[in-house]
Amino acid sequence: MQKRNSRKFFRIRLEEMIQTLRHEIHSGSIAIGSYLPSESDLEVRFGLSNASVRNGLKVLVDEGLIEKIPRVGNRVIPPVEEGRTTIKFGYVNTIPKLVEMQELLNEFGKRYPHIDVQPLELSSGNYSTSLKEYLQSEIMDVVLMNNNNYQDFLEQGCTELLEPMEEQPDTYRFLTDPFRYGDRNRVRPFIYSPVVLCYNKQHFKEAGVSPPDSSWTWDDLFANGRKVAEGHDWYGFYFYLPSRNRWPLFLLQSGTTFAAEQDDEGKFRFSGSKLLDSLGTIRKLIGMKDVFPAVLSESDADAEALFLQGKVSMIMTTYYFLNQLRQSDLAFDIAPLPRLHNADTLLIINGLAVNSKSQNKDASMLLVDFLTSHEAQLIIRRKTLNIAANRLVMDWEGEEVGYRPARFQLYREIFPTYRLVTELGLSNLQLKEIQRDIMMFVSGLLDNDELCRRLEEILNAVNQETQHS
Repeated sequence: MQKRNSRKFFRIRLEEMIQTLRHEIHSGSIAIGSYLPSESDLEVRFGLSNASVRNGLKVLVDEGLIEKIPRVGNRVIPPVEEGRTTIKFGYVNTIPKLVEMQELLNEFGKRYPHIDVQPLELSSGNYSTSLKEYLQSEIMDVVLMNNNNYQDFLEQGCTELLEPMEEQPDTYRFLTDPFRYGDRNRVRPFIYSPVVLCYNKQHFKEAGVSPPDSSWTWDDLFANGRKVAEGHDWYGFYFYLPSRNRWPLFLLQSGTTFAAEQDDEGKFRFSGSKLLDSLGTIRKLIGMKDVFPAVLSESDADAEALFLQGKVSMIMTTYYFLNQLRQSDLAFDIAPLPRLHNADTLLIINGLAVNSKSQNKDASMLLVDFLTSHEAQLIIRRKTLNIAANRLVMDWEGEEVGYRPARFQLYREIFPTYRLVTELGLSNLQLKEIQRDIMMFVSGLLDNDELCRRLEEILNAVNQETQHS
């Protein structure tokens, strides 16, 4: 029995040596062209005999990972073409230029020449649904997803499609916690942004109006928006109203939540609700035709395009959009959003996830590790206007590449105001269900009493359906 156990432990140690060296080669810990530790060092490290070490090294030779050079050692060699690994990386089609994705992937290729990354660009429309389908069918190995996409996965019970991964020590907890399921994270934060105000400095200068600051209320924005637009062929302020990353922030600034609007039986009652009062701010804005343009937008990109063309003085946007301004001649800066009952703003986190069904998990995880590494995150810090998830990288000081707005560091000042849309106390499904009626209300097609009645019917029905299921 003792002899049989010894053989079992021997096989375990031998397999451990093979797997460990294989991982160190694939990960780049042992670089191509360098030599493995001596056979005697490997004997000590793994508790094996010389003959066993040589048998293990023969496996790596047969796999094309190393070559044995007599009287010199075992050298790591470039992988043969047949042994290359291809991983498919899916992300929104607007992201490549915003984060210098091609440069990042080029640097990854230099470090891991045996891994090919095939980018797959997706439309932002129904993005969560597309991700789910591609992951289930194993079309994608790595995906970019934000906290709202992850919430969709959570509500649909699809988090098992995402491989658990370790947290990065240099990442804020407010970035990692939204992606936690159980005791593990399913998404690694990559870049993030609060929703902020971006303004045309020249418009304010010409109008003799002081730029936006943290003291502004929405009434201040309305009044100053009218001043900067008066007598010109541009408007004072605009944003894409139906965006899930825009209109809910007025509810967040109400100072209350949907949970507070439920009675003892758990039913929603909205009469006299501060939540619905906050929507009156949007309704007032839309009614100001000299400030807010009556245009039919299809996405946030339309509002941003108007700003780029000088047709709007202020927009509600994110740091992601600022990257589109880098090549323009527009003089711009940013400011906190105006306040209602509080100054809360929405936080949008983009992260990276690995398909739990992927046949190339090791290579996929290497891509995620690299894109969230200090090296890659520093490229994002230096060459873009994004906020990298690695907080130490954001402390970097050096020669900037291109124009950076004077208030770029604003995101640090407003940390306490960051909120997720889930903090309203509704699921993504519930928000989608009530959005149509809210849009009708702010457009003047429903009065307050009718909106209360409709929202109560919708949300109470959804609650009842959820309880029965």
